[in-house]
Amino acid sequence: MNRLHGKVAVITGGNAGIGEAIAKAFVREGASVVITGRRQEELDRVVNGIVKEQGKAFAVAGSVTDERHVQETVRQTVQQFGQLDILVNNAGVGDFGKRLHEIDDATWMQVFDVNLTGVFRMTRAVLPQMLKQGKGAIVNISSIASLIGLSSLPVYAASKGGLDALTRALAVDYAKDGIRCNVVNPGLIDTPMAAPLMSNSELLDPILSHYPIRRAGKPEEVANMVLYLVSDEATWVTGGTFPIDGGMTIS
Repeated sequence: MNRLHGKVAVITGGNAGIGEAIAKAFVREGASVVITGRRQEELDRVVNGIVKEQGKAFAVAGSVTDERHVQETVRQTVQQFGQLDILVNNAGVGDFGKRLHEIDDATWMQVFDVNLTGVFRMTRAVLPQMLKQGKGAIVNISSIASLIGLSSLPVYAASKGGLDALTRALAVDYAKDGIRCNVVNPGLIDTPMAAPLMSNSELLDPILSHYPIRRAGKPEEVANMVLYLVSDEATWVTGGTFPIDGGMTIS
């Protein structure tokens, strides 16, 4: 069953980790995908792998902090595929290991510019096309850091908390237009971003002790949840917050 047959998706940060897994899952289910990211070599690797498997994909290199890049991504997507049905705001950065008094203004602004303002820019850019089509699905990738207190990541947590709130506001404002918006909140996922932690058992083991399912998640597991939320199986689902965290937030 091709759950996304004929649909077109834009995935920010689609060059690695969760974004790459989402792109591949969407293509397997029949979608055409456009991925963005800052590293051209990684974008090319993902696109070449998809095309090799007879999938449809292309990449637009750049940052969600750049309005010109955002607009160009939407323009190329509609020009190439004629539509834009799905947006996954996955691009994100973090600043970990510091308490608030150790963080300078530049770091605060950088994290917010990607994690929250970048989502604002990309979503603002795709909405006119979705409004024209009369439907669309948006999924924002947040974090359990927006749901519970975690030590030494206040900037990241604040940006993701804002993202959760933005998601609910979008869901209310655009439901009447056939556009759904949900947020997914992963716990620790085994991605390149988490590689230093995953390779250090002294740091990793105490963290995993808080997870009832005693392991980190896989990018493909997050992708499966996102796939459901953008599919027609979830046409009555909007404004939802979906933790995927091995039970961490309930333990």
